[in-house]
Amino acid sequence: MDPFIANTIDDLSRHAAEWLAGHIKKVLQQQDRCVIALSGGSTPKKLYELLASPGFAGEIDWSRLHFFWGDERFVPYSDERNNARMAADTLLAKVPVNKDQIHIMRTDMAPQASADAYENILHSYFDNRETSFDIALLGIGGDAHTLSLFPGKPVLHEKKKWVASFFLEEQQMYRITLTVPVINRSACIVFLVSGADKAVAVQHVLYGEHDPELYPAQLIQPYNGNCFWFIDTAAAKEISVQ
Repeated sequence: MDPFIANTIDDLSRHAAEWLAGHIKKVLQQQDRCVIALSGGSTPKKLYELLASPGFAGEIDWSRLHFFWGDERFVPYSDERNNARMAADTLLAKVPVNKDQIHIMRTDMAPQASADAYENILHSYFDNRETSFDIALLGIGGDAHTLSLFPGKPVLHEKKKWVASFFLEEQQMYRITLTVPVINRSACIVFLVSGADKAVAVQHVLYGEHDPELYPAQLIQPYNGNCFWFIDTAAAKEISVQ
């Protein structure tokens, strides 16, 4: 699980874009669609912009891609904090994706109803498959959370539900998130991490003592798939020589 380390976030984004474009092609050589879970946050923005640029967009068969999200802040789609809105502005509105193949976490209904509706869509995609997402793109926060799996929260222990909603006191808002069981069924999980504020978390998650209550990203270990880490030198600065 040793990470690929890039010098800057620009280098990181370009390497990740090249890798993703190539991996999508490989998936589509073996099956008729590629199902992707997108990440929110600041780090993926440059990646999404690159994928939408002429150098990459023309290399990808967007008509065969299906998009989901790993988690969502329960704010209106018009809110700049909305993960789906960010991905639309930087990527999905700029490439020829079938709108019926874009599945956002709705925030125009009650949080639990939204989570239940999303779970139903996921089951319609994955119930007859050994794996779930062909590619799940994730990040981590400075507290080692990933998705909306925050330290010490009950959602970390969810074993059955694929989608959960809960009120996050620290942010005074509801969050909707995919859970460990469905993410760990992914065929390929990709962590994209940048910034010095993530460095301690990266060290603990990759090489520290196993304590997912404190470092939830340690829970992400695909059952039968692969996991790759792409980070920049700032996020890697606490990694000691192994």
